Amino acid sequence: MSTPPPAGPPRPAAVVQEEIHALMRQTGGWLWGPTRVRYETLRDEWVAAMRGEMTTAA
Repeated sequence: MSTPPPAGPPRPAAVVQEEIHALMRQTGGWLWGPTRVRYETLRDEWVAAMRGEMTTAA
């Protein structure tokens, strides 16, 4: 399982998305316990990154 991202500027959405995909591959799509928590953290980070990228593009 991956470690949380370091404090600092947000990571690009594509980087976070790849980490989500890797997590899903590692678990075979089954999310429970700490794996589920990690997924939800990554999902929230991805949403924030997408919002930031959309705001920057607008």
